[in-house]
Amino acid sequence: MRVFLAGAGGAIGRYLVPRLIADGHEVVAMTRSPKKVDALRDAGAFPVVADGLDRDAVVSAVTGAEPEVVIHQMTALGDMVGNVRKFDAEFALTNQLRTKGLDHLLEGARAAGARRILVQGYAGWPSIREGGPVKSEDDPLDPHPPAAMSQTLDAFRYMERIVPGAQDIEGLVLRYGGFYGPARDMPKAMLEQVRKRRFPIVGDGAGVWSFVHLDDAAAATVAALDRGAPGIYNIVDDEPAPVAEWLPAFAEALGAKPPRHVPAWLGRLAAGESGLSMMTKVRGASNAKAKRELGWEPAHPSWRQGFREAYAAERAAPVAA
Repeated sequence: MRVFLAGAGGAIGRYLVPRLIADGHEVVAMTRSPKKVDALRDAGAFPVVADGLDRDAVVSAVTGAEPEVVIHQMTALGDMVGNVRKFDAEFALTNQLRTKGLDHLLEGARAAGARRILVQGYAGWPSIREGGPVKSEDDPLDPHPPAAMSQTLDAFRYMERIVPGAQDIEGLVLRYGGFYGPARDMPKAMLEQVRKRRFPIVGDGAGVWSFVHLDDAAAATVAALDRGAPGIYNIVDDEPAPVAEWLPAFAEALGAKPPRHVPAWLGRLAAGESGLSMMTKVRGASNAKAKRELGWEPAHPSWRQGFREAYAAERAAPVAA
């Protein structure tokens, strides 16, 4: 089938394009960066350059492609510096892409007669921080997020309201867990913080995170091209885990010293309520629905082995603290 992929030059796009091509799909790959055109063409896609916030450019690109399925992977996550205290400011451009950018893609998809749209969401911290440690798609989003995260959560609320209920097109939100993969595909700021022991365990480290390898995220997206009813799907591995458990393993996989521990009050001073929440209160996600309805199984079922494999090449002498 013909697929229009917006955000093709991003972390997941670099895995998704070759997988789509290998499965025999024709891919029109949109990127905002002219520098990525040659790589997309070499991968077998038909590249197009457009800014996701430019309504006319996006609608024109989508209608010109005449796709059966549109995939929204547009973010500005590669530009982040890792300041969780200013969470909404860090995600400001990404939030626009998740709202205005989504509107532009939906308009183009309907005009082109596409039958389905797949949209990148997130599984984990947006969920309610009460009750059990692992949430399903039926659990509500957090009604009272930290103030510094409220605008970003509003963007997710918008997406999850607009997409599954879209008229004249089947809409699926794929809530990916925290991405991981080879170091070249990870935010440099996060890796350096862990290597230099600037990413501590705060308080009891009881906040639960869910992860997904980038290749597994791409595989689930391909499965969703023609499987699953409109709705929301958690795309995560089989093992949600508290920060106190996964962060030391992540540091070890990178060849770094174990993370420091700091009390909750100090974590709040350094990272604000948003950082404290991520470390101590957030919930993980269940992948049961995605397995059942998309017929998807992660090739990397646990971050434990996944981290060791992904960062085998990074295990050098630890960076001095």
